[in-house]
Amino acid sequence: MISYSLPSDWPTDERTARAVQDDLRTRVVLDDTGPAPGTGHVTGVDVAYDDERDVVAAAVVVLDAATLDVVEESTAVGTVTFPYVPGLLAFREIPTVLAALSRLDADPGLVVCDGYGIAHPRRFGLASHLGVLTGLATIGVAKNPFTFSYEAPNAPRGSSSPLLDGAEEVGRALRTREGVKPVFVSAGHRVDLPRACEHTLRLTPRYRLPESTRRADALCRAALREATEATEAAEPSREGR
Repeated sequence: MISYSLPSDWPTDERTARAVQDDLRTRVVLDDTGPAPGTGHVTGVDVAYDDERDVVAAAVVVLDAATLDVVEESTAVGTVTFPYVPGLLAFREIPTVLAALSRLDADPGLVVCDGYGIAHPRRFGLASHLGVLTGLATIGVAKNPFTFSYEAPNAPRGSSSPLLDGAEEVGRALRTREGVKPVFVSAGHRVDLPRACEHTLRLTPRYRLPESTRRADALCRAALREATEATEAAEPSREGR
C-alpha cells in the first residue's frame, strides 16, 4: 500500500489556490511517453458530489491493462472544503481522490481521470495536478471540450482532430466509436499526447468512454448514494433527541 498524502498547506481560498497552480504547473512533464498501452495496470478515477450536503465521493478502479479485468477498487467519501470556482475544481476533488488511492494495495500504473490534463485554461487540470502530487503517469479523458474548439474528426474509430485554444493544441478530439461523439484527450503528467490517445483507444473496445473511468463513474455514484442514504437515515434520530 502506498500513501498519497495531501500537502499540509492545502489551500482553502481562490487566491492561494491560483498561486499553487502557478507553482505546480511548472513541474508537469510532457516529454515522457509513459507506459506502453496494454502493459501493467490502468486506474480510472472519478468523483461525484452531493452539493446540498457538501459531500464528495471518489472512486479508483485498477484494471489489468492487457485484459481490462478489475484488479482492485477503492472509494473514499469526504466533505467539500473548497468553494466552486471554474478552473479550480481539482482543489475540491483531490483530497478525496488521494484518500481513495491510498487504500489500494495494487500499483495504480497509468491513471486515467474523467476530466482534463493540460486542456485547461491554466494548463493544469485534475489529471496534471494529480500527476504532479503523486508522481504517477496521468492522462485526462473528458466527455466535452470545455472551453476549447475543434473540428469534428472523421467518422471511423481512431480518427482525431486537434483540440485548440486559439492556435495552441491542448489535446485531441478522439473518435472511440465509429460515428459516435468523440472524447477529448489531454496529456496529464509523464505521458505525451500521442501515447495518451493510444491508451484511450486501448481502453475503449466497446464503449465511447474508457473502461477505467466508466467503472469508476459507477462506483463513485454508488459510494455517494450509500453515504447520503446513511446521512438521511441518521437525521431523524438526531432531531428526536
